Amino acid sequence: MRVPVGRASILPLIPPPKPQWLPLALALIVAGCGAPAIRTPTHPSPSLPPPSPIPAEIDKIPDPVPRSEPKSARGNPPFYTVLGKRYYVLDSAEGYSERGVASWYGPGFHAASTSNGERYDMYAMTAAHKTLPLPSYVQVTNLKNGKHVIVRVNDRGPFKEGRIIDLSYSAAVKLDMVQAGTTFVEVRALTPMQKASPPDAPPATSDLYVQAGAFGNEANATRLLGQLRAKGVKDAFVRADQIDGKTLYRVRVGPIPSVPEFDRVVQRLRALGVSDARLAAN
Repeated sequence: MRVPVGRASILPLIPPPKPQWLPLALALIVAGCGAPAIRTPTHPSPSLPPPSPIPAEIDKIPDPVPRSEPKSARGNPPFYTVLGKRYYVLDSAEGYSERGVASWYGPGFHAASTSNGERYDMYAMTAAHKTLPLPSYVQVTNLKNGKHVIVRVNDRGPFKEGRIIDLSYSAAVKLDMVQAGTTFVEVRALTPMQKASPPDAPPATSDLYVQAGAFGNEANATRLLGQLRAKGVKDAFVRADQIDGKTLYRVRVGPIPSVPEFDRVVQRLRALGVSDARLAAN
């Protein structure tokens, strides 16, 4: 279990990305069976070994091949609470697909224990996720450039609002997102049956938006649109899509050019009572 303590100093020759987390002390409260709280230190233990030298061809580290694995004995409670928010662990990763913002974590956590009891290796192709079963395999696509990787999810996080996955350093390098620190991604769960032919990754796009709501009734979408515009959200609009023969009216804001703008819009929408704002692409 990791704590969002701020990005640690980056290895030599790598300009540090902008910090994304404030220092926090985190207690993970695992519910059920009277399990004690698992307290995570705010800094890695000084006894942990430092990161080894960066591999010479880190961008050529192979992606893991999805395979059947039993759920780890650790890291899969029915639910847990972090910073006052409850997260429910999914029974299965099958069918999971989400778009949002990815971040990455590196030297400050290297060799520390992950939520399923393994040692975090910043040079392995792994990731942290809040609700997928541990372990799981997912395909992560950088929507800004179309690059994609497969990673094995073996940790919990990230717990910064608006982030959906935290990638290892190697995965971030292969997605070309180390310098920025964050990027827009699509995360799609993979099954062992897809190891020979993973699904096609989505193409790169700059056509990204924040979705404030989706309705089967046009009047409800129009009502929300009017409320947002009345509160000064001038770039809100309604998009009608045909889904399985039915029309879905999506209320969106944008386009959204960057992660900081995404954060700003989501924060504004939440202040207006829209609690389920999310990234969307046309």
